[in-house]
Amino acid sequence: MSQYDFIIVGGGSAGCVLAARLTEDPSVSVCLLEAGGKDTSPCIHTPVGVVAMMPTKHNNWAFDTLPQAGLNGRKGYQPRGKTLGGSSSINAMMYARGHRYDYDFWESLGNPGWSYKDCLPYFKKAENNETHSDGYHGNGGPLNVAELRSPSPLVENFLSACESIGVPRNADINGVEQFGAMPTQVTQINGQRCSAAKAYLTPNLHRPNLTVITNATAHRVLFEEKKAVGVEYGVKGTVYHVHATREVILSAGAFGSPQILLLSGVGSEDKLAPHGIDVIHQLAGVGENLQDHIDLVHTYRCNAKADTFGVSLNMAWEIGKAIPKWVNKREGKITSNFAEGIGFARSDDSVEVPDLEFVFVVAVVDDHARKIHMSHGFSSHVTLLRPKSVGSVALHSANPYESPAIDPNFFAHPDDMEVMIKGWKKQHEMLESQSFDLVRGESFYPVDANDDEAIEQDIRNRADTQYHPVGTCKMGSSDDAFSVVDSQLCVHGLEALRVVDASVMPTLVGGNTNAPTIMIAEKVADDIKRKYHVSEACTEQV
Repeated sequence: MSQYDFIIVGGGSAGCVLAARLTEDPSVSVCLLEAGGKDTSPCIHTPVGVVAMMPTKHNNWAFDTLPQAGLNGRKGYQPRGKTLGGSSSINAMMYARGHRYDYDFWESLGNPGWSYKDCLPYFKKAENNETHSDGYHGNGGPLNVAELRSPSPLVENFLSACESIGVPRNADINGVEQFGAMPTQVTQINGQRCSAAKAYLTPNLHRPNLTVITNATAHRVLFEEKKAVGVEYGVKGTVYHVHATREVILSAGAFGSPQILLLSGVGSEDKLAPHGIDVIHQLAGVGENLQDHIDLVHTYRCNAKADTFGVSLNMAWEIGKAIPKWVNKREGKITSNFAEGIGFARSDDSVEVPDLEFVFVVAVVDDHARKIHMSHGFSSHVTLLRPKSVGSVALHSANPYESPAIDPNFFAHPDDMEVMIKGWKKQHEMLESQSFDLVRGESFYPVDANDDEAIEQDIRNRADTQYHPVGTCKMGSSDDAFSVVDSQLCVHGLEALRVVDASVMPTLVGGNTNAPTIMIAEKVADDIKRKYHVSEACTEQV
């Protein structure tokens, strides 16, 4: 077929949800285009396989940023999923939604229907939580959320250490109160990764009204006047056109969606003219408003006998024993997501909503696992949850196969460094607490905790993304000159074109972004069904 009701560009977290929900009605036809390949790699489905994908180009776009003045001129690293499931197929599987404040703030910015009370039903609709069954959690949804099957005992050290600095234990950071620390809940099922593809797409590939095309790079959206009517894409050097009778939906992520809009002539003339692209529709906000979580990792050596991951003969022996345990019981070290502890903290007592996140990792983490050390160890990330620095995404050229120009603009706003130094100190105090005395070795990057200038330089020398870029197709009212989509995620001033992915978030959430992206797609899928009068029998009730 060359004509469908809906064309979805991007088979990541949002695209998989939309493809599954829209094809619940057998009369609706959907074509899903994914630039990466099928999600068949064992590195995807075996949880520890993340360590083989995050620092490499295996299922990974592995983007670099432009040089960052706030990082002493370094280029940042931006791993993003390049396979069915998108980044949900290569991430650490952490399930953290953010704070209710974030969604209420979205609504206050002129986005009706995006308050926490409006979004919570869609978090629940998506979720099958194996532990929690209450007003904050869903049971029976496609996305399985579970406890780690074989967590390291060091997670208990982490929780005790958090308590020592005033961050309490919290059995559910996605429930009544976010403040506190807990063992990480993960998007796994039966000891395997539960990506958006596995949750939504794989069970529905048999549907005759769903066509999935992989290794298909979108070149541009096709327009008739101001109406989106299709997509031009390439597969192995051949160019194809596919047409949509209802809508084109971009779900290519915070980097991919603005890139495709710009390649299609949707954006500001100053971004398009240098590349010889004619303006189809002037929209200044495309590619602007990039926000990302800046993050600093503290890492310590520890004895190889501690229950951690590392590069050693002992580790090879442990993995050898773990393989049959995983194959037969789906238990043991191979089920680890490495990031086994999570906590939300406040940079000081005057802060009401947690503005810092701790992620405790039972392994050495250095430069996104791209620097390998012959050592066992443990690490902790401290993440600035609501940075004020804002960057952009632009084109390097009119070639759709060339990476976009990514500029997170880290630490452009001075307040970000001030809060990050506080976070650095809190994390350092936590890791240097008595709770780790029996296992803690030397720090890989020792810094005097009383020297703010030295701390700032450590941050500028080593900090980077926590993998949560958002905002480049900002949701907002037409009165906002830099908003790209309205509250139904339809592109301002154009017909039959939506953007549905993390790029529409007007601001970062105070947590991880995979669960919110899935929620967004669930919510908009219902909007689309209502618009086109899809039978209620085909729409799950919220």
